[in-house]
Amino acid sequence: QVQLVESGGGLVQPGGSLRLSCAASGFTFTYYAMRWYRQAPGKERELVAFITSTRGTNYADSVKDRFTISRDNARRTVYLQMNSLKPEDTAMYYCNVLHQSRDYWGQGTQVTVSS
Repeated sequence: QVQLVESGGGLVQPGGSLRLSCAASGFTFTYYAMRWYRQAPGKERELVAFITSTRGTNYADSVKDRFTISRDNARRTVYLQMNSLKPEDTAMYYCNVLHQSRDYWGQGTQVTVSS
């Protein structure tokens, strides 16, 4: 079955960096686009970044030039490098794949940006 396991979240000061990882299993990772979403308390879940099977990328305006999504097909892992973090980046971050017309989500990893 499809499984997504996120890691790498934590507490970081404004201006700091974190790298999130999402380990995938249960599907042919190479063939699928992967997405990172986030959800802050009291807000809707929003798409942060996605990467296609051919490594095309796209970002939300709020994170452009600060976040970088990448993938390692050999490790079946997608990453989100987050630089110049701001308090408004505080959220639970989720990995997502649309597989056979169904959305799959990981359990999420918490990112808190605070001094």
